Amino acid sequence: MQTTHRRWTTRAADNLSDRDDAGPRNQAVIDHGSSLAAEASQAPVLLATQLTKQFSGSVVVNGASLAVKRGSIHALIGPNGAGKTTMFNMLSGFLPPTSGTIQFDGVDVTGESPAAIARRGLVRSFQISATFGHLSVHENIRVALQRRSGMATQFWRSDAMLRRLDERADQLLEMVNLTVHRDVLAANLSYGRKRMLEVATTLAVDPALLLLDEPMAGMGHEDIDHVVSLIRDISVGRTILMVEHNLSVVRGLCDTITVLQRGQVIAEGTYDEVSSSPEVREAYIGTEDEE
Repeated sequence: MQTTHRRWTTRAADNLSDRDDAGPRNQAVIDHGSSLAAEASQAPVLLATQLTKQFSGSVVVNGASLAVKRGSIHALIGPNGAGKTTMFNMLSGFLPPTSGTIQFDGVDVTGESPAAIARRGLVRSFQISATFGHLSVHENIRVALQRRSGMATQFWRSDAMLRRLDERADQLLEMVNLTVHRDVLAANLSYGRKRMLEVATTLAVDPALLLLDEPMAGMGHEDIDHVVSLIRDISVGRTILMVEHNLSVVRGLCDTITVLQRGQVIAEGTYDEVSSSPEVREAYIGTEDEE
């Protein structure tokens, strides 16, 4: 009997010891999980490594690498002919790189189609947002929302179900300052307002990473100020990579700037860091080539 009692108490003591150890072990697991989550949040959401693009013997992008931090506003700048558009085309899947790799959110997307990359959450503004001139501004946004929800071709859906999308469409209209143009045909919008509609229809698919190609092009000062404010607003919870020639906009808006010259990265950092680079200053003097 004493032997049995001794065995039971020994097992009980062992169990208590295991419970005492469980706390630190569980905490270690929690700490490890938190560490992994922190590492994931700090890892670049978009990582391009040694990208090269060659056309008929002409090298347009030559070993360019780019790391875009999650949640940042990142600018890709450079003089005409630097390779910015080609770089954007490769990142968004419209051009396959001759060599090099592209990772989005830790997944190798090199060579994937634009549609496949967009489904992963990396969207270029014009990719989704080709507007329909015969539809109103509001209808254009609703079409984009229907596409995202899988209702784009389901013509039998009732008006009541479609109206559920109207509230979100109106929110996007307000965000891009187009509420007063709600019922205007897209074909009748000014160039600047068409660009805002383009941004709104792109936001309808809720991308994690949005590529904007010269979002300020063709806009007056008032529209530029609004789009700058809009980009700040939409960057909350997502990442922005943009090509922009307006350096005053880049200076006031972007966290990180990558400078391309003749297809190569010649500088990267904050605006103050890259603008103080002799190579960057030289690149912007006397460049008349067009991309």
